[in-house]
Parts: sequence; C-alpha cells; structure tokens
Amino acid sequence: MQAVDTHSPEHASEHLSPVAAKMILAALPEKIQKALLAHAAETGYPIEMVLEMAIAGFLDSECINFSDCKPEYS
Repeated sequence: MQAVDTHSPEHASEHLSPVAAKMILAALPEKIQKALLAHAAETGYPIEMVLEMAIAGFLDSECINFSDCKPEYS
C-alpha cells in the first residue's frame, strides 16, 4: 500500500484535510460527532475520510470520496 502525501497541494484540493475535518466535527451537534467518531472507530478510517465520504455521498450517491464526486444539478 502506497503512503499518501497529505501535505501536497493536490491532496489539499482533492480531499478533506485532518485540520478541516476537526473544525467541521467541532461545529456539529454532539450526537452527530459521536456517531461519526464511532463509525470511524468501527471502520478504522480516519475521521476526515468518514466526513468526506458522508458529504460526497450526499452530493453523489454513487461516489466514494471527493475525487470521484460528480454531482449534477438541474
């Protein structure tokens, strides 16, 4: 498995950063925070990935993350 450089400009534009994820998480109601953190713990995914998948899935039900998210608005 190849390591991902989370500090590159490309990564910053394609994925949610850990810092941004913590800021978003802090702004959510405690019940939602707990559910997202529990899901992250259950899956072993970092919280930024869980948040990204949740947002991307809302925008495009067939995508996994922001990179393949192609929402279409009418």
